[in-house]
Amino acid sequence: MKIRLTEEIWKEGNMYVSYCPELDISSCGEDVQQAKKNLLEAITINIEETKKSGTFEQFIEDCGLEEINSDILSARKELVGFTPIEVSA
Repeated sequence: MKIRLTEEIWKEGNMYVSYCPELDISSCGEDVQQAKKNLLEAITINIEETKKSGTFEQFIEDCGLEEINSDILSARKELVGFTPIEVSA
């Protein structure tokens, strides 16, 4: 089974932060590749632990994921753009 997720990465100081909004899981690294690798590891560990504890199905439901075909889970919404904007305050 595959899970289709969003990965956000931004620079914060001298570190890179990676975040998966669907699962509300984040990680970081000294470069983009390390941040991506660490996020994937954190997601994998979280999924494995929910499966071990028998809460995977509830976890998937709570995250708003649904089966889009027999082997892919995806969020009910899909990111179509991400653009920084400035607003006057």
